[in-house]
Amino acid sequence: MNEAVARAHLDRLWSRGREFLGCGHAIMGGAMTWVSERNLVSAISNAGGFGVIATGSMSPALLSAEIAATKQKTDRPFGVNVITMHPELMALIEICLDHKVGHVVLAGGIPPGAAIQRVRQGGAKAMCFAPALVIARKLVKSGADAIIIEGMEAGGHTGPVSTSVLAQEILPAIREVPVFVAGGIGRGEAILGYLEMGAAGVQLGSRFVCATESIAHPKFKQAFIRAAARDAVLSVQLDPRFPVIPVRALANAATKRFLEAQRNVIDRVDRGELDQKAAQLEIEHFWAGALRRAVIEGDVENGSVMAGQSVGMVNEEQPTRVIIDELVGQAVAALSAREASFGEAGRGR
Repeated sequence: MNEAVARAHLDRLWSRGREFLGCGHAIMGGAMTWVSERNLVSAISNAGGFGVIATGSMSPALLSAEIAATKQKTDRPFGVNVITMHPELMALIEICLDHKVGHVVLAGGIPPGAAIQRVRQGGAKAMCFAPALVIARKLVKSGADAIIIEGMEAGGHTGPVSTSVLAQEILPAIREVPVFVAGGIGRGEAILGYLEMGAAGVQLGSRFVCATESIAHPKFKQAFIRAAARDAVLSVQLDPRFPVIPVRALANAATKRFLEAQRNVIDRVDRGELDQKAAQLEIEHFWAGALRRAVIEGDVENGSVMAGQSVGMVNEEQPTRVIIDELVGQAVAALSAREASFGEAGRGR
């Protein structure tokens, strides 16, 4: 199979995702707070992928400004990721609809049915995360236009199941809507594998952190370039009485201090100096502002360096277009090599 034929085959494999997103390559940019803003989002879309703005804790006014600024940098489709726990969720959705954003990604929890319906009524497509097959089915029944499955290899807040297991569980069962796979994807061969399992496309975050267009601090990028897969670890919970939402990030001095902070809080509760609710809030507030400290200010020792396990495949700073071309090229090369191998086997007989 020559390169042109292999590329055409790849385009057929992810044709459903390309059509759904309206882009050349069904590669979504993962929504990373402070990183997935106008510069990186527009660069991904301009390179043929699908950029996604991370709203994080943005106010509706800030989101409106960010969408407008992104539109100044690209005329290609892009999406907006909103957190379902945001106190102004519906207002953020209205901002997306006002700006005629075509795709709204509802993340961070099971979205209310009203949010899904408002997105669709406003003319946009609702994309929802599903951590299990039963939830994926419920979301489809609630009107989700597409499902994203993200395994525990992903950076930031993550679930307990690996990408490969989620893919085996969900891809064969959900056919009504496109399903995009995320978590630990760093090369084109992996993209090809999930497409052949039935995925409509993929979502990558960590691979884009060190894009030239990314505004992440140089020290943040260097931390990624130096890191191996095993350096991206999940936050540890010391006591089941005080649940810790799992977050995958590079281990640093703050990681150790988080363990010490938990021990201190637990001891104070046991001594009757602190009630359980106050203790839980103290634990949850430990990381407040930590991501900004790392991404924007470059404090990679005391901040939170959220990273997926694919960080080990980030070896240098590259333009976004080069990253996407590299991923597509790897998938095409894998298809070509496979055909050549089959041809040689046939001739051997």
